[in-house]
Amino acid sequence: MNEQENNAPFFRFEDLRIYAKAMDYISWLYRVLDVEFSNGNQKVLVKAFLKSAHSIALNTAEGSSRNKAQFLYYLKMAKSAVRECVVYTEIAKNGNLLNEADYDYSRDKLIELTKMIGSLIASLQRIANVSESDPMDMGQAPAFPDDMD
Repeated sequence: MNEQENNAPFFRFEDLRIYAKAMDYISWLYRVLDVEFSNGNQKVLVKAFLKSAHSIALNTAEGSSRNKAQFLYYLKMAKSAVRECVVYTEIAKNGNLLNEADYDYSRDKLIELTKMIGSLIASLQRIANVSESDPMDMGQAPAFPDDMD
């Protein structure tokens, strides 16, 4: 094998910028929200926050291995996880787990993620709509309705 083949990701989702951005956000959260030093109620919030952040990456990864219609579904689940993180960001700020700079950083990253996911959803829906008119594409399920965002 040549060097390029060795460096190519085996899993398709590893090439997605959304996945990389989600992983960066998760890493940042682990640094900022130190679960070890959280009290009981804070620990519950931190774990739930991290679970929602993980869901962004997990749904992106899982959906990428599916057909277009299923990928759209998983991307919409990832977008829902972004919204959960927006709520957790606000709760964490109000509970003094995030300072103003971290709050702003979290919101900026979540806005970026939701825009990226929305763009990929729109792109896949355009492709799905073209495919629906193609009689050779028998396995294509109909696209999901547009998101309200």
